[in-house]
Amino acid sequence: MGRFVEGQDRRQSWLLPSSLDDYVTADNPVRVVEVFIDELDLGALGFTRFEPAATGRPAYDPATLLKLYLYGYLNRVPSSRRLEREAQRNIEVMWLTGRLAPDHKTIANFRRDNGPAIQAACRQFVVLCRDLQLFAGATVAVDGSKFKAVNNRDRNYTVAKVAKRLEQVDASIARYLAALDRADREGNDVPEARTQRIGEKIAALRRQMAFLREMQEQVEAADDGQVSLTDPDARSMATSGRGTGIVGYNVQIAVDPEHHLVVAHEVVNEGHDRTQLVPMGGRAKQAIGAQEVTVLADRGYYSGDEVLACEGTGVLPAVPRADTSGRAKKGLFVRADFVYDAAADHYVCPAGAVLTKSNARSDRHGDIDHYRNLDACHACAMRVRCTTEKFKRFKRWKHEAVLEAMQRRLDAMPDAMAIRRATVEHVFGTLKAWMGSTPFLTKGLKGVRTEMSLAILAYNMKRMIRLFGATWLIQAIRA
Repeated sequence: MGRFVEGQDRRQSWLLPSSLDDYVTADNPVRVVEVFIDELDLGALGFTRFEPAATGRPAYDPATLLKLYLYGYLNRVPSSRRLEREAQRNIEVMWLTGRLAPDHKTIANFRRDNGPAIQAACRQFVVLCRDLQLFAGATVAVDGSKFKAVNNRDRNYTVAKVAKRLEQVDASIARYLAALDRADREGNDVPEARTQRIGEKIAALRRQMAFLREMQEQVEAADDGQVSLTDPDARSMATSGRGTGIVGYNVQIAVDPEHHLVVAHEVVNEGHDRTQLVPMGGRAKQAIGAQEVTVLADRGYYSGDEVLACEGTGVLPAVPRADTSGRAKKGLFVRADFVYDAAADHYVCPAGAVLTKSNARSDRHGDIDHYRNLDACHACAMRVRCTTEKFKRFKRWKHEAVLEAMQRRLDAMPDAMAIRRATVEHVFGTLKAWMGSTPFLTKGLKGVRTEMSLAILAYNMKRMIRLFGATWLIQAIRA
């Protein structure tokens, strides 16, 4: 063999064979998995079949299956069939499970039947991080991202999709019928096989038309105007690219800016973030254990009602105000150009005129006040940049002070959005890289939430190992 490093003869017998423990180093992440799960009270977390049955075939210990799944998500092996193979050939898995090799059905059933308990185990790791005082800043960055479900886009139906497909099928039927008419006029010159094939296509299109009519009724009866056939809970959602979208779920996470640990997460099937500020802020506050928590979020979370609901709960939102009027692009004055004087309860317009509250017109919602100055507007040279009407009518929400307080909070944190972006977006990039092109393998919100909890637990554990080392983390868990 020359000067190459030579291996051992695989047929050689050894008097004292090496133990599995010799192949797993002291700082191997698999030892962290072992210690963390052994320290959990699986019965209190709600794992099924925690107590072995007195009769019948013995079951696998839930701790063994949880270790196997956590190892799989740490090493990008989430599939139950692939985990079955790993248990038969991977030395680290053999060490972790004591050379047990459950079949893929047993592995998959464990994840299906223990969703809430697995989510509770994920929260326990966040509790560990909190006990180690890693969340001292009481600030979190919140964001949402779309993750693809197992439901193909062609198996998802909305009102617009059904209408468009009905139109396409109808046009195809008309085209084939016209081809049959031409064949009849041409007589015997057209081969019989061709006319038969056209007739079969028309029959298939009519069957498709009947199916689409049925789907149209189901879509119109659905609460949100959508029907997904493969995964009933998956929904069609727009993404950042123009004209693009996926059928999937909206994953929400709250991340600690200092150590980039995910302190709270949730999976919803709403395609927007406008209603997620309150629930995610509450979860983050509870996970951190602080009296107050500052929540950094982008404009997608801006909602006056959500910001108002945070008032007095200890959640301090910091969300930029969304300007959807388009006035700035037209060269018109925007809302920020009008200065409010709280003491006098009036606005000062860019021209210096005072707009006072008017009682002449009441808003139909009852929570909007109107401010105006008829005399100043009639003689104002800047009116063309202010309004297209005869005078400017400025509206103010009765709870506008809450939004102004949030804006002052943002003004005191000029780098808030840069911190948010650097904190939370790379976490989503890492999770999507780990989970692959089809992140979720299960169907329904229940299964998807379980999968995401396993992925978040694996991410947090790997992050802690990278920051502090496996040996330190093992000691911290045992302590």
